[in-house]
Amino acid sequence: MTKPLADPMAARDHARAMAGTIVDTMPVLPPVANDLPAGVTAGDLLWEETIAAGGYATRKLARGSRLRLIDLAGDACVSLLIFNAEMSTERLNVADTVKVQWNAYLGAGKLLLSDMGRVLMSILEDGAGTHDAFCGTSNAATNKAKYGEGHNSGAFPNSRDRLILGSAKYGLQRRDVHPCINLFKGTRIEADGAITPLIGPFEGGRELLLRAEMDVVVVMANCPHVLDSREAWTVTPLRVSAWRGTVTSEDDQIRNATPEGLRAFQNVEDYFRR
Repeated sequence: MTKPLADPMAARDHARAMAGTIVDTMPVLPPVANDLPAGVTAGDLLWEETIAAGGYATRKLARGSRLRLIDLAGDACVSLLIFNAEMSTERLNVADTVKVQWNAYLGAGKLLLSDMGRVLMSILEDGAGTHDAFCGTSNAATNKAKYGEGHNSGAFPNSRDRLILGSAKYGLQRRDVHPCINLFKGTRIEADGAITPLIGPFEGGRELLLRAEMDVVVVMANCPHVLDSREAWTVTPLRVSAWRGTVTSEDDQIRNATPEGLRAFQNVEDYFRR
């Protein structure tokens, strides 16, 4: 008979026996991927992970790094926070991201701006076209109202609590969890001001590629969109890859696309000129 796990030695043996176990949703250590873009070597890969439905992940990325997100089965919903890795009081400002660019619909060429007028990340490629800068994310109360419960330890975790867990990995607290953007699930604002959610499900394999314009900490939660009207708690895994890349050059097309964007990049360059 197997010894009960209340026995410390039995628990140790059981834990050690799990070494080498691989599941579908976990970080790959060391990171390995067989579909890196041309010119990116295996040694450039920084992060390879699949985030489970209801899961979260966080990572520090250096300036110039590329972050690729893949909605594997067409029903992922990524709530994203971004912090300046050197000074966490600077973070993604969704309102400025929208108003400075005169556009509330994120996509290729758009910038994710901080509350200090700098570009934290830019969107290089967008194969989804459905993102949301309006609605924020779910919390325990919204999930309880919709699904019957929404605690982190339950069957229907919420994005806000997942973001709190991810932020805590870098010494941040509940008060640091600021308004997020949602990727792969979108919204459309109608002429009368009504919000129409664009929930899908969509075709699997849609990709999004971002570039870090500063040293950043990214925190992601993969839980259903707060306006998802389906009765069942529904979300599917997200694949994340990141690799080293070059810092944005002065002749970069995205950098120079608009006067507002150029100023935000110049603010970044001034920051790193210290």
